Amino acid sequence: MNKISRREFLKKTSAAAALTAGLGQFPGVAFSQGMGTTAPFPDYKALVCVFLHGGNDSYNMVVPRSTAEYNVYAQSRQNMALLQGDLLAINPTNSDGTDYGLHPAMVGIQGLFESGRAAFVNNIGPLVEPTTKTEYFNKSVSLPPQLFSHNDQQDQWYSLKGASVSKTGWAGRIADLIRTRVANQQLATNVSLFGNTLFQSADDTVAYVMGNSGPIPFTGFSNSGDPTDLFFQQRQAFERVLNASYDTIYERGFADVQQRAVDTADLVNGALGGAPVLSTVFPASPLGNQLRTVAEMIAVRDVLQMERQIFFVEIGGFDSHDNQVVNQPGLLGSVSAAMTAFYDATVELNVANSVTSFTQSDFARTLTSNGDGTDHAWGGIQMVVGGAVQGRDLYGTYPDLAIDSNDDVGGGRFIPTTSADQYAATLARWFGVDDLDMPTVAPNIGNFGVQDLGFFI
Repeated sequence: MNKISRREFLKKTSAAAALTAGLGQFPGVAFSQGMGTTAPFPDYKALVCVFLHGGNDSYNMVVPRSTAEYNVYAQSRQNMALLQGDLLAINPTNSDGTDYGLHPAMVGIQGLFESGRAAFVNNIGPLVEPTTKTEYFNKSVSLPPQLFSHNDQQDQWYSLKGASVSKTGWAGRIADLIRTRVANQQLATNVSLFGNTLFQSADDTVAYVMGNSGPIPFTGFSNSGDPTDLFFQQRQAFERVLNASYDTIYERGFADVQQRAVDTADLVNGALGGAPVLSTVFPASPLGNQLRTVAEMIAVRDVLQMERQIFFVEIGGFDSHDNQVVNQPGLLGSVSAAMTAFYDATVELNVANSVTSFTQSDFARTLTSNGDGTDHAWGGIQMVVGGAVQGRDLYGTYPDLAIDSNDDVGGGRFIPTTSADQYAATLARWFGVDDLDMPTVAPNIGNFGVQDLGFFI
C-alpha cells in the first residue's frame, strides 16, 4: 500500500472541506423540509429553468415571416437580419395575422412547437407596473432600477424584486411556501447545476448545488469499505475530525455542514447509480450535459421521495456585442438541441406532463446593429416546453419592430408588455402554489390584471 504524508492528507481533506464551505456554493446541503407535514402533494412536478446568460437576441429567435412585417424587421435589424427564406415556419393556432418563423438553427424547437409541446411568450421582461412609452420618458411610473445592466437584470429575473431589495429568489420563496408539504423529500426542492444563485435563495430553505454530472466529489475519498484502501482510510479520518467535540457553535456548525455534504453526496450518488440508462441521446454540450443529469435526477425521484423539484441550468455566450451573426446559430442551436432532447427524455421516463422547462435571460438585444453585434435592450421572447404546455401558441403581444414604434425607447429596446411576474406566477400556479400565496412568489403581480398567462393545459 502506498503511504501518504500527513501534509498531503491535510491538503486533500482541506480541499474537500473547501468544496462545501459556502453552504451551497458546492454540495452542502440543504433540505426543503419543514417541521411536520400538511396536505402532501398527490403527484410529482418539476420546473427546469434554462437561463441564457448575457441577453438573448430573441427577435432573431422568433421572426415575422409575412412579407410586409419581414421587411420592417429587415430594415430595423440591418446586417443582423436573417434571410426570409431561411426561417423555419411555425403555424400558431392563435395567429395575430402575421406569419412567423424560427431561427434556422432551431429545428428541434420547431418540431416541439408544431406538435403542441412548446410555446413562446412575447415581449416579456421585468416590470414593476404596466408602463407606456410616455410614462417611461416622463418617469411617472416605477421602473426596475439599472435597466440594461447585466447583473441587475439577471437579479430582476431571479428575484422579481422590482424597485426594492431582495435577498431571496422566486424559486427559493416557492420552496419556503411548500416546505411543509414536501416534508418526506430526501433532497432539497431546489437543485442547481450551475452554482449558487439568487433564483433559488430563500429564508428557510437551502438549495442543493451539484456538478454537471452529479455531486461534486470529495477529493481522495472512497466508500469501498476496504480497510487497506488509502482513500477509504482518508474518508474515515475526515469523519473522525467531523465527529470530534468542538467548543464553539461555529466549529460545530461547520462540522455539521461538512457531514451533511458527505451524507448528501452519498445519497445522491447512490440514487444515480441505480438510475435507468436513457436511450435518449443528449448533445455533447455543457447544456446537454446539465439537462441529461436533470433527467437522471428525475428518473430517481421515487428513490429520493421527491414530490416537487426546481432545477437551474444555464448556458452562457449570449452577450453578443460582437460576432453575433457567426455565434448566434451555435448558441440557439445548442439550446434547441438540448431542450428537445430533454423533452424526449421526459417522454421516455413517462413524466412529460409533469415536467416543464422554461427560459429566462438578462434581456433582449437592440434591433439596431452596432456594426458587428447588438447592445443591451429590455423586453424579449421566452419559451416554455413540456407535456402540460398549451403549445403551438404565442402568448403576449409581439411588438411592432419598426424603430421608434410605440414600445421602443431607443434603438429597438422594447418596453415589455408582459411582466416577468406574470410569467413566474403562471409557472408557480401550475407547480402547485396557492393563489393566495402568489404575491409572495411574484411581489408585483397585483399590479397586473392578468395573473395567469394561460400557457398550461
